[in-house]
Amino acid sequence: MWEYDPGLMRRAIELSRRAISTPGAEPFGAVVVKNGRIVGEGFNLSKASFDPTSHGEVEAIRDACRRLQTVDLSGCELYSSCEPCAICVATMTAVGIGKLYYAASLRQAGEALSGVEGTRRHSRDPDLLRSEAGKPPHERLMPAEQHQAAEALIVLREWAAT
Repeated sequence: MWEYDPGLMRRAIELSRRAISTPGAEPFGAVVVKNGRIVGEGFNLSKASFDPTSHGEVEAIRDACRRLQTVDLSGCELYSSCEPCAICVATMTAVGIGKLYYAASLRQAGEALSGVEGTRRHSRDPDLLRSEAGKPPHERLMPAEQHQAAEALIVLREWAAT
């Protein structure tokens, strides 16, 4: 069903290159593809928008969802200039992306960026991020407490009934 297209990967890498000359952007680009056609594009704008979730993959997904007027990207592929982090993988999973193609691995990107000042987010351990994202709240390194679930559930049930 899926077939890799080197031209689509070149477009993701081209977006990462374009980010170099965009103030506040970082060189991580991605495209969302449906039926062989690009339906969403993006590159990392975290610093420009003060949004830690504004990764290339997330921006491409946002663009595709707006263009297609849906939050269901089932049947779509994602091409990324770099292996997606856990935030991006969670977003891809939530919208139903069916196949991922990536260029540089997280380890390779970390090595390439090891001497860059001001890239605190790149010094994060990708294995730690993966591990923490998959654990139940009570098992994570960040302390978590649950409170007032009954009140929140009332709102959820009201919404579900509409």
